[in-house]
Amino acid sequence: MRTAVLAAVTALLVVVPPAQVSDHDHVVFRFHDDRITESSGLVDLGDGLMATVNDSGDGPYVYVVDRSGRTVGVTDYGGEAEDVESMAPIDGSHVWVGDTGGNLFSRAKVTVYRVPVGRGHRTLTATGYDLLYPDGTHDAETLLANPRTGRLYVVTKAFLGGGVYAAPQHLHAGRSNRLRRIGSVPGLLTDGTFLPDGKDVLLRRYGTATVYTFPGLQPVGPTFDLPRQQQGEGISVGPGGRIRLSSEGQHSPVLQIRLPAAVRRALAEPSTGPSTGPSTGPSTGAATAAPPTRRPGAAASASQEPGLWWVAGSGVVVVLLGSLWVWSERRRR
Repeated sequence: MRTAVLAAVTALLVVVPPAQVSDHDHVVFRFHDDRITESSGLVDLGDGLMATVNDSGDGPYVYVVDRSGRTVGVTDYGGEAEDVESMAPIDGSHVWVGDTGGNLFSRAKVTVYRVPVGRGHRTLTATGYDLLYPDGTHDAETLLANPRTGRLYVVTKAFLGGGVYAAPQHLHAGRSNRLRRIGSVPGLLTDGTFLPDGKDVLLRRYGTATVYTFPGLQPVGPTFDLPRQQQGEGISVGPGGRIRLSSEGQHSPVLQIRLPAAVRRALAEPSTGPSTGPSTGPSTGAATAAPPTRRPGAAASASQEPGLWWVAGSGVVVVLLGSLWVWSERRRR
């Protein structure tokens, strides 16, 4: 019963009002493949190709589609696929696949796979690397790969806020690679990606997104609405800085957007002083870049983040959880 209660609450958390922005003018293509039903990660490979993975429930597969949305390649990478939720780019022919999900916040260790992708079908056993959280169990749907250094970061998805965890610069197969927490972010993030310069990250929720400095994790410009999607979970940055979004749902569309003008202006502004971002903490031996300085006007007010909505929602969920718990305990007596 207790597991059922937690599962019910988790399901409640993903009932999110869609952003009030039409997707009509943003559709690039729709997935044609009936097997792609829960696109949860997205990587722009360039040369007209995109890669995606399904949410939990599918096997260890990466699907590659062309600019029309037709599947032109599938990689069976041989992992266990407990709860695949995230992807990150490596180069035009390899991606990171993150088996990082855990809706009941029950995973202290997650696994990432380096997977070759492209046109054609292939079956192989990709190298998996275990990543160990330093502070207990989490759920995560965001995997970031810095385009300058190649270092991986896992961003957890929690109701009232998540954490950003840095992996060691060099990963080792066959043993756990200990993550290190470097900062905090708002709650319920479903995906993210570095911008091309590696100095900023774009993190999305179901209906909104925000650009943050990295590793300072200060907002750059306002949080902005995303086009309406069934359950928006994927985001990528491709050639020319183009931004694309994917969603769960069979034959769901992939959308293309542009950063709002206010965010582009904030990104273009010069830095003016030391960052007020969180400390990256003690070094684990690998070099860590100094936090970038904060841009003028980059601060986001409380109204720009959906924090108040989530706090109010959390109160409702807590009350429901408590009521269900009391009811279940009475039934046991």
